[in-house]
Amino acid sequence: MALTLGAYTACLHDRPLADALDVLKEAGLTGAEINVGGFIPSPHAPVDALLASQAARDEYLGLFDEKGIKLAGLTASGNSLNPLPDIGPRHHYDLKRGIELAGKLGVEELVCMSGAPGSDPDAKYPSWVVNPWDGVYGEILDYQHSVLDPYWREMDQRAQDNNVKLAIELHPHNTIFTPVGFMDFADRIDAKNVGVNMDPSHLMWQQMDSIEATRYLGDKVFHVHAKDTKIEPGVGIRGVLDTSHGRPPADESKRYPSGMNHWCQVWPEDPAWRFVHVGSGHDQAWWTEFLRAVYEINPNMNVNIEHEDGKFDNVTGLKLGADTLIAAEAAM
Repeated sequence: MALTLGAYTACLHDRPLADALDVLKEAGLTGAEINVGGFIPSPHAPVDALLASQAARDEYLGLFDEKGIKLAGLTASGNSLNPLPDIGPRHHYDLKRGIELAGKLGVEELVCMSGAPGSDPDAKYPSWVVNPWDGVYGEILDYQHSVLDPYWREMDQRAQDNNVKLAIELHPHNTIFTPVGFMDFADRIDAKNVGVNMDPSHLMWQQMDSIEATRYLGDKVFHVHAKDTKIEPGVGIRGVLDTSHGRPPADESKRYPSGMNHWCQVWPEDPAWRFVHVGSGHDQAWWTEFLRAVYEINPNMNVNIEHEDGKFDNVTGLKLGADTLIAAEAAM
């Protein structure tokens, strides 16, 4: 029994899948996670063809066998409950197809997000409630749960029907973004095939103990993203809930989509925190303890690097993270 250490290939979307798998192998990794919908495109997965044809699926899986890389998860992270017409319906469509495709490919885990509905039935935009000390926000949460819970009961059943596990990332901007919030949610929907994608980076900037959170969630952790966070000096005046991002670039070629008609904003020059390669925010010893906690839950867990460190090119940053993660596992 051994953890599968791999990477989410979104950082290598600038090259064909075969070349991306070569990069992973050269970095000493043995698994690959492939995007199939949601916020970002899916150049490494021809979803239509794979859903339609067994021959296409056999050829696709054959490439992974040829490269000696395990297909260690699919991803369809988005906001299926976003009331904006260019986002919610599309992400819902992608999630349903992702579940079906995972089942057809024999991939057990699909990474996704809980999503965030609007504040009320007539809302135009999604609403993220952070701290509902004011009862108004408690009422918003009550409404959001009335939308969220039946939706995820349905997705849970779809996952069961396809022998797939849905691993929800505890990602801010989603209604479910903390370990305690997830456990309450799982109890409300009687979750069976809905669990957690443990990405410690999103808990780090919220000042949580990601190792304690992993052990708290226990067998609800279905999948792992290895990503690191560094708290920067800007936290002294910004805090971790800073809203001073710049507007999307005027040059469309430099924009990063968040929906068909919406774009990511620009990070501050002196941020409170940022995502960094594995080992840059927390040292190898920390990652060894984290992997030990993961191993205690499932010694065969898929652990995939998600590289989002803008200070390094994607291949260099990925390899630096792989070096740390491989050394951390060896030290367990």
